[in-house]
Amino acid sequence: MDFTLVYPELLLTAFVFVVLGADLFVPRGQKQALGLVSAALLLLTLLYAAAQTGLGQLYGGIYVVDTYTHFFRLFFVATTLLVVLLSLDYVRLRLRYPGEYYGMLLLAGLAMVLMAGAGELITAYISLELLNFSLYTLTAYAKDDARSNEAGVKYILLSILASALLLYGLSYIYGAVGTTYYDGIARALQAQGGASNAGLLAGLALVTAGLGFKVAAVPFHMWTPDVYEGAPTPITAYIAVASKAAGFALLLRLFGTAFLPAVASWAPLMALLAALTMTLGNLVAIQQRNVKRLLAYSSISQVGYLLMGVAAISQLSASAILFHLAGYAAANLAAFSCVIAYQNLTNQEEIEQYAGMAQRAPFMAFGLAVALFSLSGMPLFAGFTTKFYLFIAAAAQGYLWLVALATVNSLISLYYYLKLVRQMYIAAPAEPARLPVPALATGALTLLVVLTFAIGLYPAPLLAVIDVAVRALGLPL
Repeated sequence: MDFTLVYPELLLTAFVFVVLGADLFVPRGQKQALGLVSAALLLLTLLYAAAQTGLGQLYGGIYVVDTYTHFFRLFFVATTLLVVLLSLDYVRLRLRYPGEYYGMLLLAGLAMVLMAGAGELITAYISLELLNFSLYTLTAYAKDDARSNEAGVKYILLSILASALLLYGLSYIYGAVGTTYYDGIARALQAQGGASNAGLLAGLALVTAGLGFKVAAVPFHMWTPDVYEGAPTPITAYIAVASKAAGFALLLRLFGTAFLPAVASWAPLMALLAALTMTLGNLVAIQQRNVKRLLAYSSISQVGYLLMGVAAISQLSASAILFHLAGYAAANLAAFSCVIAYQNLTNQEEIEQYAGMAQRAPFMAFGLAVALFSLSGMPLFAGFTTKFYLFIAAAAQGYLWLVALATVNSLISLYYYLKLVRQMYIAAPAEPARLPVPALATGALTLLVVLTFAIGLYPAPLLAVIDVAVRALGLPL
């Protein structure tokens, strides 16, 4: 029992209580400083986690610390740090009780790390529920905004249904194989020659539905547009990037290790979900008039591309999934950093209200255009390179029809992204005055734009790290 393996998780847990405890003693007029404190604590956690190299298991495999866990530790802590920085001005202008806000963000980051490292079904489920609890609270955090309250209620009610389906599915799986440990499930399925009984098939279907809600796959996506529109915008960014990545971190380890012997039973279902998700997400996005709703349906379509990699499960496709998550995170956070800053400055979030943004805030318009072109998969940007790897991995497993559909959907996505770019660069602004963009927002956007170009133009270092991380899953080439 080497608890040094989980020092980063224990450190992050302690920092949650540090922020929440400090909030009790900091005077009301100085509570905004807790955002900077949270950012500093997350940076400390990130540096400490980056220095950790130990590998092993706790409690016989309940929690696994391998290169896969190491990768997602850094990913989730870094993403949470960026969202905290993007939240500073938004919280100061729009939200009360900043201490609890930042404390819940740290708690959500901890839950995501635990989801990636879970090696057993109940541990994974508890970690997922801890994340859900944090996101319920943060979604409804703008108490004076009716949209935020409505989004929180919808998120809770639909998530309860998804959690029930997931837990019911886990009970079926336990009944069929007699264990909740991932490696034990894999051995039992191998001995049975794959999913050969109705109970196990029902369990796989229910687990897919429960996790499908978490990542917003069609037809389990109903909550996404309303929650994205109603939640505080930094939380929308967090759900769009980190929450989806956490869902795929869990889904990839679960289906790539525990359920891998039954791949013939669930791969066609994943391929069907991928096709439906990318197509519906892109087609409905065309009709949107609100920027946050447009990005909601955009994120649904991105889930379709990622599910394509799950259907074509292999070491190559797992690497492609992690690579696409990294590129998607950089581009989507860049887009949301612009949306957050623009909302702080103008209190506007409709697409038509972005008219003339290139004249009022040139660098912010440039950053948003870069992010949108990357999400569409244009060359030179991260999205092109990551989609290329993902499409190659799917084609290698024989899913050529799915690759063709994904290519068509990428072209469709370019249409609705260009609508927003047109508003920024061609439409005349309602007010010609330049916007005083804060230095922090400019700095964060600069970093994210550089990352978007770097991943697209020189992906070798990141791919080397990802390949090492994915080997821990033991997937076939």
